[in-house]
Amino acid sequence: MARAYAELFSPRPFALTTFPNDEGYDELVLARNIPLRSVCEHHLLPFVGTAHIGYLPGRRILGLSKLARVLEHFACRPQVQERLTKQVADWLHAQLDPQGVGVVIQAEHTCMTLRGVQAIGTTTTTSTLLGVLRTDARSRSEFLALAGPPR
Repeated sequence: MARAYAELFSPRPFALTTFPNDEGYDELVLARNIPLRSVCEHHLLPFVGTAHIGYLPGRRILGLSKLARVLEHFACRPQVQERLTKQVADWLHAQLDPQGVGVVIQAEHTCMTLRGVQAIGTTTTTSTLLGVLRTDARSRSEFLALAGPPR
């Protein structure tokens, strides 16, 4: 059991890889359906789901695999979904200085489906939108439409 928890709570190291946005790309970059696993900090039971992470580039663009790595980095600790969503968005916003960042996470929490209310099949959706993805209604709508309906 100790080895299992050690594995669950140990993110793989990664280095942030960014590139100059020489072409001036100013449209949405979005990775959908990134697998997610974490552990509820209240019950130490897993929650699993997917994340949709996007950003509107500024002067730098991000290596695409880093979107999943950032998610894994913050998910590999006892967590609540609301905080996880915000941590990913805030970190990307601070590191990239993009025009905007959006994160939507949909997950099933076994602390809710296997115990307590036992509401099997229930998913929880959280979102954090920063920059123009928060303040500009059209950009916000585009991100949420591309992130897709809950799965």
